[in-house]
Amino acid sequence: MALTVTPRSVPATLWRALRADRGALFGAGTTVALLLVALVAGPLSDLEGQDPYTFDSAALDPATGGPAGAFGGISGEHWFGVEPLTGRDLFAIVAHGARTSLLIGFAATAVSVLLGVVIGALAGYLGGWVDRVVSWIADVIFGFPYLVFMIALSAIAPAGFPRPLLLILLMGSFGWARIARIVRAQTLTLKARRFVAASRAMGAGPWHVLRHQLLPNLWVPIIVVATLSIPGKIGTEAALSFLGVGIPPPTPSWGRSISGAIDWVGTDPMYLVFPGAALFLATLALNLLGDGLRDAFDPKTGVRK
Repeated sequence: MALTVTPRSVPATLWRALRADRGALFGAGTTVALLLVALVAGPLSDLEGQDPYTFDSAALDPATGGPAGAFGGISGEHWFGVEPLTGRDLFAIVAHGARTSLLIGFAATAVSVLLGVVIGALAGYLGGWVDRVVSWIADVIFGFPYLVFMIALSAIAPAGFPRPLLLILLMGSFGWARIARIVRAQTLTLKARRFVAASRAMGAGPWHVLRHQLLPNLWVPIIVVATLSIPGKIGTEAALSFLGVGIPPPTPSWGRSISGAIDWVGTDPMYLVFPGAALFLATLALNLLGDGLRDAFDPKTGVRK
């Protein structure tokens, strides 16, 4: 029997789920901390006395172009050291990179969720040719090499088009199929319930049923699938930036920093450690949170107490 959770009970149910799973609680706390870092990246950089755009040749070794000093140039002035060849502050780059990566990850997920919920709910409720067309398009998207397509489109996109917006639209447009399938399956289950049949018998139209009967009971799967989708979006942005077709310089990005660090891993491993650790931590935290919520809201087990 499917678990029904009203919108008012969602926050309380989420809190109970987090309290029952330490991994999910760690993931939630870490995610909130990373979001706070992204929001206050500017003040944090000001507190250090640096910014992610200023070149500092005095912090570099004139002979090699690498950071002057041990551990990548870590000091009281540069908490994470400096970027080779430019001398830009690595802490400021990682902090502002969080803003870039998390913004794109969350925004692209929001686009995918919006499209997936609308398309999946309509396919499940209306059925017939609408359901067949949606299922066919979803199958095409699942088999389509979308990463190659995004690389090609990002490479030929006009230079004046905002690259973050382009990545959000591309990733969001290719990410709705999985969400639509989950919402469609839940909608088919809910459509057979008595309260939906009673609403239709009383003369309610499709829009009224979708808005007032189905969507309030889809909050839980939507939250779970959205949480599990965000790490993939962040990883895709990092991969595109790593390949040089993502966020262009000088905008800070974890993926581009990792790409630049590969050439210096033998002489300056700290350049790879900090952006790599930030990307790993964000991915781990969101996956732990999503897995915990999925287990807690599993229809076979119900909400954990």
